[in-house]
Amino acid sequence: MNINLKKGLNLELAGGIPTLSSTVAVPTTRYAIVPDDFPGFLPKLEVKEGDTVAAGQPLLRDKNREAVKLVAPAAGVVREVVRGERRKIERVVVDVKGDQSVTFDTHITNRDQALALLCSSGILAAMRQRPYDIVPDPEVTPRDIFVTAIDLAPLSPGLAWRVAGQQTEMETAVAMLKLVTSGKVFISVGDDWNLGSIRGAVMVHVTGKHPAGNVGVQIANIAPVNKGEVVWGMDVVSLARLGRIALTGKTDANTTIALVGSEVKLPGYVETIEGAALEPILKDRLIEVRHLRIISGNVLTGTAVNRDEYLRFPYRMVTVIPEGDNADEFMGWASLSPKKMSVSRSFPGHFLNRVFRPDARILGGRRAMIMSGEYDRMMPMDILPEYLIKAILAKDIDAMEKLGIYEVAPEDFALAEYADTSKLPLQQIVRDGLNYLRKELS
Repeated sequence: MNINLKKGLNLELAGGIPTLSSTVAVPTTRYAIVPDDFPGFLPKLEVKEGDTVAAGQPLLRDKNREAVKLVAPAAGVVREVVRGERRKIERVVVDVKGDQSVTFDTHITNRDQALALLCSSGILAAMRQRPYDIVPDPEVTPRDIFVTAIDLAPLSPGLAWRVAGQQTEMETAVAMLKLVTSGKVFISVGDDWNLGSIRGAVMVHVTGKHPAGNVGVQIANIAPVNKGEVVWGMDVVSLARLGRIALTGKTDANTTIALVGSEVKLPGYVETIEGAALEPILKDRLIEVRHLRIISGNVLTGTAVNRDEYLRFPYRMVTVIPEGDNADEFMGWASLSPKKMSVSRSFPGHFLNRVFRPDARILGGRRAMIMSGEYDRMMPMDILPEYLIKAILAKDIDAMEKLGIYEVAPEDFALAEYADTSKLPLQQIVRDGLNYLRKELS
């Protein structure tokens, strides 16, 4: 299949990585798992402070679906369990120590055995279910499973190179996923894919601008989700990791993150593990003359963190930009400086073919929604995003269903949120709407 998407926008930001050769390994002494990174996962502790854990051992399980686990990326000792209001588990912190590892049962011949490995290895928690964009329910058979090998987010180096030479692992994982679904396994690839076809999967070549790499966008253009249907989505990195677990029986939480952004001295790659502490990764690699915004992820969908915190799922990149709270410029947000990045023709920067250095400011106040069609220009999906947002704000379930809420996830609105003249927190609105709909219909 070939899909050519016209809508969207690629943001050209300063601080990208020029080559794949700039890789350093940073020893990891501590990591953390944050339950909030896994929507729909209601955490219950499987360990306590002071416990020794092996790589692949469950740290948390879902209260409502006890088979679904979050596992330890590496062996170590549980340093602390950080709790917030009403004793909510905010993160489980582990000091890396030893090399003990759990061995998984890799004798997979039927759906139950495949689901057991997905749940116990933590791979299911890395997948997302439509509708609701949550960790999948293993008791529900997905109509299809969608895998994306595309990442067009700002400063992202892509995904295809991360799985180079891992065809066997991916084919093993696809064979397992075909036991789980009643339909097909689709793998969407971009122009950077040079690994050929993956046996057992339907290969889909997608061309277009961001957010063409989003699983939700691919689902909407390949086989949209209708009311009553369930599909699962994941990225190709998790697919290859599932294959390695199935072949070796051991978990593999090693990851190579891209350290990018205009405030990084020398953007490059860092070899570490999932959930690793950020301090060793960032040490001596940032420009320290300004107040910085450190983002675990990309500038559109990532999570703002402090340097004494940890990598957040999906553990692929860290972006550093100026905070902007000390900016002093003529006319403020209304300045017509050509250095300003904008999708609006009102600003000179719109017409310049240049790399921009944005900061974290909103650049304007929140105001009533302007029905200008700007959301639609950023979303290559057959929905009416502005009307859907209004329906969510009104908590009109019938309208939400008719306008396509079952197809969307917060990340699908990230680019529209950037371009939004009204400065509305669209991703949070969509997440609240999905949570409300799930609560009311469950």
